Amino acid sequence: MITSLNWLKNYVDTDLSPEKISDLLTSLGLEVEGMKEVESIKGGLKGIVVGQVQECIKHPNADKLSLTKVDVGGEETLSIVCGAPNVATGQKVMVATIDTMLYPSDGEPLKIKKGKIRGEVSEGMICAEDELGIGIDHNGIIVLPENTAVGTTGHAFYQIENDVVYDIGLTPNRSDATCHLGVAKDLAAALKIQHGQEGIIKKPSVDNFKINNHDLPVEVVVENSEACPRYAGVSIKGVTIKESPDWLKNKLLSIDVRPINNIVDITNFILHELGQPLHAFDMDEIAGQKVIVKTLPDGSKFLSLDEQERTLGDKDLMICDGDSNGMCIGGVFGGIRSGLKDSTKNIFLESAHFNAKWIRRTSTHHDLRTDAAKVFEKGSDPNICVFALKRAAALIVELAGGEIASDIVDIYPNPIEPAKIKVQYDYVNRLIGTAISPKEINEILLALGMEITAESTDSFTVSVPTNKADVTRPSDVVEEILRVYGLDNVPVPNQMRSSMVEREHPDPNQVKNAIAEFLAANGFNEIMALSLSESKYYKEILPLEENELVWVNNTSNVHLDIMRPTMLFSGLEAVLHNQNRQQHDLKLFEFGKTYKRRTGDGGQRTAGTAQETINVKRMFEEQEHLTLFVTGQRWGESWRNPEKADADYYTLKSFVDNVLARLGLSGFQQTAEQGGEYGYAMNYHRGAKSIVRFGKIQPKICQNIGIKNNVFYADFDWGTLVKAAKKNSITLVELNKFPTMRRDLALVIGNDIKFSDLAALAGKVGKKLIKDINLFDVYEDEEKLGKDKKSYAISFTFENPERTLNEKEVDKVMNELIRTYEEKTGAVIRR
Repeated sequence: MITSLNWLKNYVDTDLSPEKISDLLTSLGLEVEGMKEVESIKGGLKGIVVGQVQECIKHPNADKLSLTKVDVGGEETLSIVCGAPNVATGQKVMVATIDTMLYPSDGEPLKIKKGKIRGEVSEGMICAEDELGIGIDHNGIIVLPENTAVGTTGHAFYQIENDVVYDIGLTPNRSDATCHLGVAKDLAAALKIQHGQEGIIKKPSVDNFKINNHDLPVEVVVENSEACPRYAGVSIKGVTIKESPDWLKNKLLSIDVRPINNIVDITNFILHELGQPLHAFDMDEIAGQKVIVKTLPDGSKFLSLDEQERTLGDKDLMICDGDSNGMCIGGVFGGIRSGLKDSTKNIFLESAHFNAKWIRRTSTHHDLRTDAAKVFEKGSDPNICVFALKRAAALIVELAGGEIASDIVDIYPNPIEPAKIKVQYDYVNRLIGTAISPKEINEILLALGMEITAESTDSFTVSVPTNKADVTRPSDVVEEILRVYGLDNVPVPNQMRSSMVEREHPDPNQVKNAIAEFLAANGFNEIMALSLSESKYYKEILPLEENELVWVNNTSNVHLDIMRPTMLFSGLEAVLHNQNRQQHDLKLFEFGKTYKRRTGDGGQRTAGTAQETINVKRMFEEQEHLTLFVTGQRWGESWRNPEKADADYYTLKSFVDNVLARLGLSGFQQTAEQGGEYGYAMNYHRGAKSIVRFGKIQPKICQNIGIKNNVFYADFDWGTLVKAAKKNSITLVELNKFPTMRRDLALVIGNDIKFSDLAALAGKVGKKLIKDINLFDVYEDEEKLGKDKKSYAISFTFENPERTLNEKEVDKVMNELIRTYEEKTGAVIRR
């Protein structure tokens, strides 16, 4: 929120510097995120002076230029080449001297330099309105009154106002500080309590408000008092729509609000002065001189002020005319038909209090984040409506002419009274952390305009003004006291106390973050899918027993009718979503939960809160997972990898193995599986407990979802994985300083023999010397090898941590290994 210091000083007197005021506002909870000096005219007209043209003759080398001699009050007259058609001897003019920076109304800033124009010296510039940035006229130079003193600065002549504006980061709870008067009240309280100043608020007067006649009465009907608790308005006839006076335009420009015309500018001025949004209607466009506050049927159309046709919902509050035609989206945005025009003569001025929730819903639904909507969303003051209306109406009569032509209509069926909150004195001191006397507390609350209505030796009851919508509890009252007392005045304790906290090791969150960072570093993107899913997946694609599903009554999205029993389909939906947007090469991961109903309990509930909770937990199974999805190309397109290679089972396996290695886990049993969601899969397990299943998803499942290419899927039991990681210990092993030896072996074996079988036999035979076993080639050819035969090429790496190996002992192990393979697996060694 942009706040002007000059504007604040209209309501509170202070001699503090702008920097100290900035610090004071921040300590009050109105954090100043930035401050800057501004002038009512950019650049402040520095270097601009009043001059008198003493001589004006035609330029010898240009028909449209003139050579002038101008007295600017200095020792010498200035020679200036001027192109204006109206320049003449004797005129008083505005002169930009050498090195002056001009900020024209249109175009880039310009620095005045001494130079030659068509061979003649020019020592400045005689300026037009647009060149000074004070208007748009470029028909000729500015000609000043004859009695204007030569040498008067442009800053003094145009009475330029210097100002400081603060950019305040207003938090959602500060409904009382959405305007200059609200900020001034906080500032005045702090000045009084912390700096000993008077801290008196000079509230604007409405004594000049006067009803002239009753020529334009308006009937108001509020059909929805929940959405609109208060609605006030008044008619004004005979106004003239025109440009606002300079003081009003300067006020708005200082806070980056663009002036439009006198009526609109007054409503914006009141919004930023009092925090009360107003709206002016063209009275002649209100059918039947009747205003109805209501909602319209769902799907109704409304043409808003920005010429956009908007489709209304049945929860959008509308301000309608007597024929129920929408004129304005209440508290959010006006309509084009009833908006002000240059020809408007009669207006109806609205000042209302709208329900914050209704405004927030409508504002976000239509994406209309107007200044008015922002104020109503925080909670406007319902009891300032009529005061703001009188203030605005009086200004309109002053600046636009006309007469107030009706009584004030004020529909306020259920007046909102100030909240009464009882607070204990010791509660205040305990929460703040220091002792504040009851007298000081009373003075602070009084400075904030919060009246104490009852008091005892140990407590008080305070009446909270209705502009503080967020002050509803004793702790909120304490916050108000602390803001003005000053957080810096709370002493820092001399002692620091801490307690030992026992935490799980490893911390589950740290483990999760470590794996997430590892996957992200390897090109994965994290997805966060809904825990809700569609039951049709488990009826039509991957059938599950209905009594295993956890059903939900989802009236907002009826198709999302169960809690997901697997992580599969939420991930496939993410794959499909990306592929539909031309993202085909994907690596995704998700941490999430699945939900199933246990089928053995029968769903019995036991009366009694604690027992019922236990039984409900027994009825349902909630399990944590980490899932990986890989599809598309193995690596991105690059000149280094000209050949495309699809991701496959082994691509996924490498990531699965690396996740387990990152957690320091190994030694799992491995079982190949088929069925369910997998076309083929591997299960890493310890006994009956599965750690991770991974493999290729059945193509028909992908096709039913709408995915055409292969998807590879890994499903980790994350809870079991974290428990296993807790038991893992880190051991340090010295690097072997002795060289290794390698032997390769090619053997023909049956298709039923797995590499894991061969590795296990090698581990038994050479467990003391064999460090690594690697399958580096597989060859299949029925004609050369025989039916159901394959050839494996395996490398064995030998090492001894205590000494250098010799050929004989390696050959001994290899011979024993060959004999074992021949006897145990029927292998034929290819020599």
